Amino acid sequence: MDKSEVREEVLSLFRGEHWDALDGLLEEMAVQDIAETMTELETGEAKSFLLRLPRDRQPPVFAYLSPTLQEELLTALDEEDARFILYHMLPDDRTALLERQDPEELQNLLKLLSPENVKEALRLLGFPEESAGRIMTPKFLTVRVGWTVEQALNHLRSRSEAGETLNVVFVTDVRGALLGRVRLRDFVLCRPDRRIEEVMKDDPVKILVSEDREEAARLMKHYDLEVLPVVDATGVLLGIVTVDDVIDVVEEEATEDFHKMASVNTLNLSLKEARPSLLYRKRIGWLVLLVFMNAFGSVAIAYFEETIEAVVALVFLLPLIVASGGNAGSQSATLMVRALATGDVQMKDWLRLWGKELGVAAALGLTMAAAVSLVGVWRGGTELAVIVSSAMVCVVITGSMIGMLLPFVLTRFKLDPATASAPLVTSIADFFGIVIYFSIATALLNLPGWG
Repeated sequence: MDKSEVREEVLSLFRGEHWDALDGLLEEMAVQDIAETMTELETGEAKSFLLRLPRDRQPPVFAYLSPTLQEELLTALDEEDARFILYHMLPDDRTALLERQDPEELQNLLKLLSPENVKEALRLLGFPEESAGRIMTPKFLTVRVGWTVEQALNHLRSRSEAGETLNVVFVTDVRGALLGRVRLRDFVLCRPDRRIEEVMKDDPVKILVSEDREEAARLMKHYDLEVLPVVDATGVLLGIVTVDDVIDVVEEEATEDFHKMASVNTLNLSLKEARPSLLYRKRIGWLVLLVFMNAFGSVAIAYFEETIEAVVALVFLLPLIVASGGNAGSQSATLMVRALATGDVQMKDWLRLWGKELGVAAALGLTMAAAVSLVGVWRGGTELAVIVSSAMVCVVITGSMIGMLLPFVLTRFKLDPATASAPLVTSIADFFGIVIYFSIATALLNLPGWG
């Protein structure tokens, strides 16, 4: 059976109370697949399903549930069961859950934790939002410089449950400062009497605890790392970021950029679970702002009223010209926003990219002008064809320049370049497109109002 068939079988067995068959099937399933199956259940059913799982599988399954279902289950579960799940969650997963809570609910959840867990949770929550400190786990193992490989292996065997991963082990000094790293492969292949400093890599890639989590993702991608150490300003190792955390970050950041590129405020939960009122609040702000921005276009059209009265055919081609500028600008903005997000482009590259985009935009404008000139001849003769062709070249270049430069301007002022969304760029380009189009028409037709 494929995964969808397995999920259907699990749900059927659960609702039919065929417990033996259900337990056998669940034992073979990954915790991620079990969590995905639970999304089909109502809160009451999900609670019974979760408690049906073996005790040691409940926390990892809970960690993969959607934020909404997690919060519903914490409310529905008995205090003892909620305490068990929170206590045994990995620290980074627990932090992700706690940081979504309002102050009152956060206090209620912290009461379920042990003093040690509370201290750990508050320390992680104390780091800046979207920083490496928020996604790191303090569960890691280290070995000391000066030890032999045999001593290090004995230490790792005795403390194996204290670390989230053993694929890479970090080397520290007596005060906990990061000195190097050793891969598990090196431990296995080295002679037991060799010293740690002889086998470790002494230039580990690391990140400051206060740096942005996107930088953590970039470093792990660039250096092909499974684990990234997180240090404080003095170099002391505070935690590690693992590849599964980075995958979550990349997905969240990409989703956030998609939302911003569509002029939607960030939605931190599933679209399927979002209430209509929340979706309304996330969208209405930008839409109202864009209405006022588009009003400038209406003012521009009114300014050229005499030009429009003289050549009514100009109005027929207005949507074609204006939309082309907005489309070209949206393309440029999308390319630049993505390049800035991936680190492919830096602020210092703006001038070189401006020149390149200018050449590309001019070529695009000339090609589109040749196509639109045929429409101009059909609608109003040679004179109108010249007007729309000239306007098309200027509008496409202007739209492309706006789309290309706006992300750099936002970055310069420490704003998210993804805010240079398609609707925003289109609205700005529309205004300039209207002004350019009717200005060219007024000038070439020698109508009043020019100059």
